[in-house]
Amino acid sequence: MDDIRTRVQDLIEKAINPAIESHGGFVELVDVQDTVLYLAMGGGCQGCGMADVTLKQGIEALIKDEVPEVTEVVDVTDHTAGTSPYYAPSKG
Repeated sequence: MDDIRTRVQDLIEKAINPAIESHGGFVELVDVQDTVLYLAMGGGCQGCGMADVTLKQGIEALIKDEVPEVTEVVDVTDHTAGTSPYYAPSKG
């Protein structure tokens, strides 16, 4: 588990956060339980209407490609607390 944590943290610092910082966002590794990761999104990602797409199609896909032991990525972000989302969620 420590190996997964180390590899994912390195990926977050070197690839994921630099890719989403242009939108004012960042991701933090909250926990690793067996092969499941728990991530929190912040900045422009917190409350962003595209956060789920970013997480599933971007972040999770990259992590699973680089750290194949990971079976699931769970977003534990309170998106209702976001103060300046990059894309405002739809109102409908």
